[in-house]
Amino acid sequence: MEQVITLILESGRTAIDMALYVLLPVMVVMLALMQLLESKGVLAWVSNHLSPLLRVFGIPGLGIFAMVQVLFVSFNAPVATLAIMDRDGTARRAIAATLAVVLTMSQANVVFPMVVVGLDLPVIMLTSLVGGLIAAMCSYYIFARDPALDDDTSHSDHAAPEMIEKKNPIQILSEGGQEGVKIVIASIPLLLLALCFVNVLRHTGAMDLLTWILAPALALVDLPEATVLPIVTKFIAGGTAMMGVTIDLLNQGTLTANDLNRMAGFITNPFDIAGIAILLAAGRRVASIARAAILGALIGVIVRGVLHLLIF
Repeated sequence: MEQVITLILESGRTAIDMALYVLLPVMVVMLALMQLLESKGVLAWVSNHLSPLLRVFGIPGLGIFAMVQVLFVSFNAPVATLAIMDRDGTARRAIAATLAVVLTMSQANVVFPMVVVGLDLPVIMLTSLVGGLIAAMCSYYIFARDPALDDDTSHSDHAAPEMIEKKNPIQILSEGGQEGVKIVIASIPLLLLALCFVNVLRHTGAMDLLTWILAPALALVDLPEATVLPIVTKFIAGGTAMMGVTIDLLNQGTLTANDLNRMAGFITNPFDIAGIAILLAAGRRVASIARAAILGALIGVIVRGVLHLLIF
């Protein structure tokens, strides 16, 4: 029993340190900035002007806004946008493309804190765009090509999903920062539980078994055994827990920044059990195209992963 309590306390310390000293500063600043850009109409302007270019990939105007949200806010930020698309008559085919691109692109709540420990931001953004657009195309033109999914009443440009009442910049920045604090606080329980689960796997020897099974496959692409833990953590417990484990390994010297960048294409995205479940909760019509979006995202994530292996 004493060992269990020790594991819980260790996981709690790691989760709190990660939330307060890594996640919180980044998320407060990023949310404040995004709130200001949204209030000034910058995001809506970008969305509407890029829509004609990206529509060929099956991505509608609101889909572009969802892309911006996942890249610069958080993996769960596009839920509100997907909920609006679910209600406003956007074709389920277009929703599938949007969900696929969101599942493929890098999530800001993981990427920006990890830039501090060596993650290459320009490459991450480039591979996110390439992989995301490929995922959207695959979902729109291959996996969601059923005519029944063209059930839209409008597939047109949209303004930003939320209209913010006129306030001075200080109020806007403050509200954005408060939203960032809420996101970080809300992530602590899941982060703590996930880290606790991972620590249990490590102490029971289950992680050693997984390492023994996966290490030969990772060696084929020149990834060390130490990458098994963050990769497994990512797909079991989500991106935030993966970040905590990865930063811990980097601090211990078990992983290098190059190792991080080589595997980043596979693990810096919402394509995991928790991420998919949260995004599908946006609405019934969104959930109905889950298969098409997931298959498209799978291709996009593989493309991103291969690009990172080739670049680094």
